[in-house]
Amino acid sequence: MMDTTSTLQQDTADVAQAWPRNRDGDLLIGGMPLSQAVSRVGGTPCYLYDRAAIEARVAQLRSLLSDRIELHYAVKANPMPALVCHLARLVDGFDVASAIELGVALDAGMSPKQISFAGPGKKEAELMQGLASGVLFNVESARELRALASMSEATGHPARVALRVNLPFEAKSSSMKMSGGPRQFGIDSELIPAMLSEIKSSHLQFEGFHLFAGSQNLRAQTLVDAQSRSYELVMSWLDQMPQAPRILNLGGGFGIPYAPGDKVLDLASVTDHLNALSERLERDIPGARIAIELGRFIVGEAGLYVSSVIERKLSRGHTFLIVDGGMHQHLAASGNFGQCIRKNYPVAMGHRGREKEMASVVGPLCTPLDLLADRVEMDRAEEGDLFVVFQSGAYGRSASPRDFLSHPDVREALI
Repeated sequence: MMDTTSTLQQDTADVAQAWPRNRDGDLLIGGMPLSQAVSRVGGTPCYLYDRAAIEARVAQLRSLLSDRIELHYAVKANPMPALVCHLARLVDGFDVASAIELGVALDAGMSPKQISFAGPGKKEAELMQGLASGVLFNVESARELRALASMSEATGHPARVALRVNLPFEAKSSSMKMSGGPRQFGIDSELIPAMLSEIKSSHLQFEGFHLFAGSQNLRAQTLVDAQSRSYELVMSWLDQMPQAPRILNLGGGFGIPYAPGDKVLDLASVTDHLNALSERLERDIPGARIAIELGRFIVGEAGLYVSSVIERKLSRGHTFLIVDGGMHQHLAASGNFGQCIRKNYPVAMGHRGREKEMASVVGPLCTPLDLLADRVEMDRAEEGDLFVVFQSGAYGRSASPRDFLSHPDVREALI
């Protein structure tokens, strides 16, 4: 696909320009023209994921991280089975957030020992499924802890547990804050000593902690500060633990740029700090390991969402391109997936044109929310041309209301 060593580090404003094209000006993916890739998967709308870009991102992380740090993939970012199978041989573990994701992870061949199960409100059937599979539970509440203790005693198989902590601080520059103040996620940090005491008197197998402050962060110092404060918090509980922890999952939160002006995360600063923490952990708790759990950062920039122009429509002097995909398939690109102020994703036409035009790109749904690009300058498009949304490898198809207005589903392919 692209020169992944450089393109994956571009600011968003350069994404469309940096993506490779052939001599005819057609976008390339997996070494083939976009139009050929679309025909290969059966047409539009479709998501296309570049396996070489995913491999390059993992290799980049491996080159910067100590061998003592485990690299996990958060399946919720993109649970497409072929993509998860591809990542199973590249990363050290998976984090899942539902029983269905657990099935995908196990089918991909990841060892249950390297799968963790997070998320609030796990049902008893999910807890039993995870216990039978032998995965690690990131426990989110006292109810969950006690249910697992009861199941462990009844079955004679101790559940593997780590305590997910609602940290006493926020990662303020994260787009979605996962800790600090009242949260549905994790156990309030002031209650952790009592939970550790319960584990001591139970049939549970204690393995560590899950500490995640927030997602989609582009400020290295915010990540560094959160990791440091999380580490110190764990060390304050050391004398109260039933046994030394095996794993400290410091979450992820590494962001990728979407809107013009977004700056690329200073990855080296974050990984240097993680490496230093890992060295300290080896001294403080010999044998324990740090894990980081990344989703968007691994797959987000490797994906394209592609739709076809159905119609050009001029309304009171403004051009609308109506395409065969929309917010029901790519909710995030429409601005309806957590954006406070709507910003365009990086977009382009699949071909180079001789003319430029200012246009808005909308889907076929009967709602004004179905807006994929608002007043952007692109190569002039005609009916049948391909329209591309970049940075679409994470939180795309599976994060969208695909049954809304009952339009056909979108295709996916790993190229």
